[in-house]
Amino acid sequence: MNFTGKVAVVTGAARGIGEAIAKRFVDDQVEGLALIDLDQASIEETAQKLDPTGKRVAGFACNIADREDVARVFAEILSRFGKVDILVNNAGITRDAMFHKMTDDQWDSVLKVNLDGIYNTCKQVVPGMREQNYGKIVNLASVSAFGNVGQTNYGASKAAVIGFTKCLAREIARNNCTVNAIAPSYVDTDMLRAVPDNVMAKFIEAIPARRLAQPSEIASVVAFLSSDDSSFVNGECIVVSGGSYM
Repeated sequence: MNFTGKVAVVTGAARGIGEAIAKRFVDDQVEGLALIDLDQASIEETAQKLDPTGKRVAGFACNIADREDVARVFAEILSRFGKVDILVNNAGITRDAMFHKMTDDQWDSVLKVNLDGIYNTCKQVVPGMREQNYGKIVNLASVSAFGNVGQTNYGASKAAVIGFTKCLAREIARNNCTVNAIAPSYVDTDMLRAVPDNVMAKFIEAIPARRLAQPSEIASVVAFLSSDDSSFVNGECIVVSGGSYM
């Protein structure tokens, strides 16, 4: 992919899938890249690692569940880069529990970050994308949207992300903008490595490919959906699961 002249924003970019997406954009010559995460030190460290010069990549601390904080950060991003061509909504949290044991806070916090967070960021970029007659939005969903034990909150949030994606895609298609989603299964990240070995073995056994996805493999699909090569792909949810969900 070639992102020359394009400015991208990636949320949840300090590590894992988000960092891999950011690296892919840098490798593919993005003109400007804004990285968003909750912790200032972590996101600045990632930005510095990807671009020691600081000319193309900048890190911004932001709580995407906080509407005012999101508005503040995107004003800074627009001041720094002048526009946003690509938005990748990767940030998300889990608060797993069986439904009969799930607390109100576990439900509320997951929906606030995973769903409201995407509303908040899209609200900041869609007007500009419509005005410039160009935009690419990629939302990270999950195969948990199709059902998983202990994740009624997470699954509901990700199913809502898919619905949000399809509705917004219809609304702004006439403005030369696309909105797509990706639903990964198990990805080899720090969070997943904390899973006990016996549980991990069951995860891998359920995947026909018999391995976890690498963050770079998710980033490759994001790069495609963020590029002009996907100009006629709109409102889709691409499952990236190694064949575990068909």
